[in-house]
Amino acid sequence: MALLAALVLGSMLGPAGAEDFPSRPVTLIVPYAAGGTTDIGLRALASATEKHLGQSILIENRTGVGGVLGPMQMASGAKPDGYTISQIPITVFRYPFTAKTTFDPLTDLTYIMSVSGYTFGVVVRTEASWATFPALMADAKAHPGKLSYGTPGVGTTLHLTMEQIAKQRGIQWTHVPFRGTADSTNSLLGGHIDLVADASGWAPLVNGGKLRLLVIWSEQRSKSWPNVPTLKEAGIAMVSNSPFGLGGPKGMDPKVVKILHDAFKKGMEEPSYLETLAKLDQEPFYLNTADYQAFVERTFAEQKQLMGELGFKPE
Repeated sequence: MALLAALVLGSMLGPAGAEDFPSRPVTLIVPYAAGGTTDIGLRALASATEKHLGQSILIENRTGVGGVLGPMQMASGAKPDGYTISQIPITVFRYPFTAKTTFDPLTDLTYIMSVSGYTFGVVVRTEASWATFPALMADAKAHPGKLSYGTPGVGTTLHLTMEQIAKQRGIQWTHVPFRGTADSTNSLLGGHIDLVADASGWAPLVNGGKLRLLVIWSEQRSKSWPNVPTLKEAGIAMVSNSPFGLGGPKGMDPKVVKILHDAFKKGMEEPSYLETLAKLDQEPFYLNTADYQAFVERTFAEQKQLMGELGFKPE
């Protein structure tokens, strides 16, 4: 009888440890390099969330595969106990359509919430001859393959948007993938590439006069750079901001998911985090757990269609 009672009580309480979660620090995987836009924003969010979670949140940078390596390693190697979670970039949802893999974003992850998106843009050196994005595109059209651009990696939203622009305008330019913003901007400043398409980690260099921002990819002009046109204003009918969220391994207890969701939601509302978002020129893009799951399913279908249109095939 005692054993039966213990089994019944265990089924009511759920997995061991769920009731006292968290009893130790939580690790948040950032799948991009330290010092970049993603890293800065998520470190600020982690710091703002700790007091609401009641535990420290440790940042672990796991770079590679355009932001997919960290979540994929978490999915295959971390326990679904809530103590290891990851940022989930949109590249996760297109990876199965670009590489042969057994990783399935729809079944191998537990989704917690949506957090934000990026302000993307194209920057060049201030001494470059292109004063506008149309002028740069005209040069690229006149000299196929001459211009090289850097992004955080193959298959990232930055890479694909640049290729969509090239397809629309009949342009050929050369893609150079990097592991993060610091590497690509250093290469740009050193004259090794001609332009960089990336999130707003370039902001200090733009504001400091070392780089020129030609265009942003948001729906509206940025408050930080009101004189810089959007892609639409530059003649490209496109908006690209790559929303992202947080997730963990498959099989997480819903109670643990709710604890993490509620703590990070409060963290998102902290002035310190909102101040960092403003500096990065990002906007909150909050979705609760159920809405984020629905968003993931829609996004997965959209990325499948996009990869087909761009001719990507698993290799």
